[in-house]
Amino acid sequence: MPARVATELLVVANETLGGTRLREAVLSKEQTNGEVRVRLVVPQQRPRRGSLIYVEAVRSAAQVRLELALAVLEEEGIEATGQVGDIDPFLATMDAVAERRPDEIIVSTFPAGTSRWLRRHLIERVAEATRLPVTHVIDVPAEADVRYDTSLVVANQTADSDELRDHLMSLPDWDGAHLFIVVVPQRRRDRAAAGEARARLEPVLAHLREAGLLVAGTIGDPDAFTATINALQAFRVDRVIISTLPETRSGWLRADLIERVRRAATCPVEHVIASDAVAVG
Repeated sequence: MPARVATELLVVANETLGGTRLREAVLSKEQTNGEVRVRLVVPQQRPRRGSLIYVEAVRSAAQVRLELALAVLEEEGIEATGQVGDIDPFLATMDAVAERRPDEIIVSTFPAGTSRWLRRHLIERVAEATRLPVTHVIDVPAEADVRYDTSLVVANQTADSDELRDHLMSLPDWDGAHLFIVVVPQRRRDRAAAGEARARLEPVLAHLREAGLLVAGTIGDPDAFTATINALQAFRVDRVIISTLPETRSGWLRADLIERVRRAATCPVEHVIASDAVAVG
């Protein structure tokens, strides 16, 4: 008897990747079709704020979503791979189909009044272009990313400080799953600064993971306020934690960053001060 061939399922999603209904749709396909092999495509998301778009930062934000979604599917026992796609969700989908044609496609969006993808008729265009079965899953914003209590951490020179790490370790778990998304703003608007920010971010993530925290990260716009707002638009978060040097040395505090974010955010904003002695960089 020939071996049973797994159904290849292409899942296209961005902000709804952690949504309950998307997970249920994938699990339903597994129950219906037997073995399912999932391939995730996460189109990059262009921030709505800031005049200059950094390719690395935009791609990093999509990579964060992808890694988290793969972890969720792994917990469910579903074999999955993934890739970050084009900013245009239609092109991202077509690139993935051209690379390896799936058996079915699931496209996950917010409802019609919220979803830019639906305003661009993505579902109909993908179905017509691929001639494949396309399932549309709608996740409402309140139900997306519900598996984690999520803290957005914004830091630069103090990103690897003892004070910040101790503060993160002191926060209570939420059902045993607390996610930290670390954003390190670039210092300047050039490619070298992007590399410097990435080099600062990577050891921070490594140290937090060694401490047992669930963490992901990205670099951000040189303006710390813009970097924070971009992240708030890209991820659903439950709190913002901003780490700075003391007032006499912090450009962020002189620019009134904490209060500006508090006025703009819809969640609590916490401020952690790291002493000069432990600040990195």
